[in-house]
Amino acid sequence: MARKKKKKHDDEHVDESWLIPYADLLTLLLALFIVLFAMSSVDAAKFQMLSKSFNAVFTGGTGVLEYSSVTPPENEKDGIDQLKKDKEKEKEKEKDKEQKKKEREAADRQELEGVQKQVNQFIKDKKLEHQLETKLTKEGLLITIKDSIFFDSGQAVIRQEDIPLAKEISNLLVLNPPRNIIISGHTDNVPIKNSQFQSNWHLSVMRAVNFMAILTENPKLDAKVFSAKGFGEYKPAASNKTAEGRSKNRRVEVLIQPRNAATDENQ
Repeated sequence: MARKKKKKHDDEHVDESWLIPYADLLTLLLALFIVLFAMSSVDAAKFQMLSKSFNAVFTGGTGVLEYSSVTPPENEKDGIDQLKKDKEKEKEKEKDKEQKKKEREAADRQELEGVQKQVNQFIKDKKLEHQLETKLTKEGLLITIKDSIFFDSGQAVIRQEDIPLAKEISNLLVLNPPRNIIISGHTDNVPIKNSQFQSNWHLSVMRAVNFMAILTENPKLDAKVFSAKGFGEYKPAASNKTAEGRSKNRRVEVLIQPRNAATDENQ
C-alpha cells in the first residue's frame, strides 16, 4: 500500500505588484505640486511681460494671461488696465488723424472756392458765360471750355486768333503751391475719319495735348503738374441725340485737383 505524501503548506505571500503604479502616482503628484508651487512663486514683472506677449500674438485681446500673477492683483496696475489705456491712446490718435484730415480737406476746398471765384470773375469780364463754366466737385475744380472757342470743326490746332485767350486762362492756373492739373478732350458721337485722325478718340487726345502745350508756355506754370487725356465720345456731358447736346459734348476740360489727390492715389 502506497504511502500518502504529506502536503506541504508554504507560507502565503501578499501580492505586492500594486506598489509600482502606486509609487509612480505619488511621484506624479509630487511633480504636480512642485510645478504649482513654482507658478505661485514666479516673478510678477516677468510674468506680466510674458503674458502681454502671448496675448498680443495669439489673441490680440484680453485673457487670463493679462494678470501680473496667477491671482489678479488688487493694489497694482494690471495688464488689462494697461492694454485698455494703450487701446484708448490708439483710438485718440486715429481720431486726431481723422480730424486733421478733415481740417485739411476743408481748407483745401475753401482755397478751390477762391480759385473758382477768380475764374468766374474772368468769365464775366470777358463775357464768356456761354463758352466757359466752372463746377466744384469731389475730384476738384472743373473748368469746362466749349471746343468752338478754340478749334474749328474736326481740327485739333488752336486758332491763331484764340491763342491770347488760352494764355489768359493759363494765368488763372498759377497757384502757390502748384496743384496737379489734368487737361481732357471730349467729342460728340459723330464719326470722324480723315487724313489727320482715325477716330474721335485721336481728335480728343490731340486737342487736349495742344491746349496743354499753350498753357505750359507760361513760365509761371510747372509743366510737371500737367497731364493730358482724351476720352473721345465715351464721357458725354449731355445726350448726343440733339444738336445742343452734341455741342455740349464737344469740349475741353481743365481739372484742378485737391492737394491730397496724389497722396490718396498712392495709398
